[in-house]
Amino acid sequence: MDKIVKTDEEWRAQLSDLAYRVTRRRATERPFTHDDFPKTPGAFHCVCCGAALFDQAHKFDSGTGWPSFFQPINPEAVGEAEDRSWFMRRTEVHCARCDAHLGHVFPDGPPPTGLRYCINGVALEFRPAPQAQG
Repeated sequence: MDKIVKTDEEWRAQLSDLAYRVTRRRATERPFTHDDFPKTPGAFHCVCCGAALFDQAHKFDSGTGWPSFFQPINPEAVGEAEDRSWFMRRTEVHCARCDAHLGHVFPDGPPPTGLRYCINGVALEFRPAPQAQG
């Protein structure tokens, strides 16, 4: 996967103000503001570079107000880093292709992984699955 690198000005021009603050400055959107995606088959892609990150089949309602997934489409699509902000120790997740901050992963999710990828909805773009030809 080719790494995407852009200047700060290029990211600002491409993204909404909130998407820029979340993905490039590691902010967090308010809960219950960006989890109104369709519940149809499809995939969630990085709003910055378009990389496929999460599948609709792996999404679940965590009750937190942020889109939650129990696994990424491909483990190599999502990178992890230690986050010690806010007087906590958490695992931050980011797009492996463009380093966009996505959210955090916690060990309190459902089977089969027991993980909860808690993702800022503004960092995602939903793309419906292609219709099957019958």
